Amino acid sequence: MARNKKIKIIVAKPGLDGHDRGAKLLARIFAEAGMEVVYTGLRQTPEMIVNTALQEDADVVGMSSLSGVHNYFFPRVVELMKQKGLNDVLLVGGGIIPREDYDGLKKAGMHGIFGPGTPTNEIVDFIQKNVRER
Repeated sequence: MARNKKIKIIVAKPGLDGHDRGAKLLARIFAEAGMEVVYTGLRQTPEMIVNTALQEDADVVGMSSLSGVHNYFFPRVVELMKQKGLNDVLLVGGGIIPREDYDGLKKAGMHGIFGPGTPTNEIVDFIQKNVRER
């Protein structure tokens, strides 16, 4: 079945990480790919991210972590999304995430993890393909 509406993605920076250049760049790339983007800004709690996803009727939540808090924040967002019944929302994350953490994050419920150097078209393609299949 063809999807008639734009993909809506929430781009979030969980935790105290104050560096958001990559998140802003990806937000622009997603917009240029035809997605509707809501950028939450810096220092978001898991509760804030999930509430935004709920209020905005998001198709995707993308989180960026550069400060090493991904093993806490990403699974916490997954847990809260399940509690709110947002089981059909695609969850992706990126940033400075060691490869040895990828499997644990995916087991926790993340659908995709993208590290430094991932071509942006690969991220866009992943989102577009997986939202269509949901």
